[in-house]
Amino acid sequence: MNKENNNTVQVNTKKLQLATFAAGCFWGVEEAFQNIKGVKSTVVGYTGGWFNNPTYRDVCTGKTGHAEAIQVQFDPNEVSYEDLVRVFWSIHNPTTKNRQGPDIGSQYRSMIAYHTSEQGLAAKKSKEDLENSGKLNGRRIVTEIVPASPFYKAEQYHQKYYQRRGGSEGCYI
Repeated sequence: MNKENNNTVQVNTKKLQLATFAAGCFWGVEEAFQNIKGVKSTVVGYTGGWFNNPTYRDVCTGKTGHAEAIQVQFDPNEVSYEDLVRVFWSIHNPTTKNRQGPDIGSQYRSMIAYHTSEQGLAAKKSKEDLENSGKLNGRRIVTEIVPASPFYKAEQYHQKYYQRRGGSEGCYI
């Protein structure tokens, strides 16, 4: 896999796309996305901050500006970006700022980092549709919808965490 300017991925001759989401603990977010038909790979990491090459320990200080995030590589012929955004909304509470369950801090904020203008428009429309649906009982969505910035892969022990441990108990997303 070759990364090109953090926004596109080339894998052989397939035209795969990237989607980046932050919705709390990245272990649970990865678990929610990795078995979706059309999702070809997932990686957890850090995005949205200003500190280069952060570690988990750095991000946990709250001083790097990063969020725990997942980068999804998907085949748009098998799953649409809009479908991935619907999954994103369904797995966390987008109305709480810097918090998911007992996980508190800016690294747990809700964020969609879009890689194309089409993704940005789709994410913003989806947010508006959800807010207008009545499903949130008048609460406002605080999810950031921002252009993708550098994504730093988390340490290996965070990758496919639940898959390796055989369960997802204890993580709130």
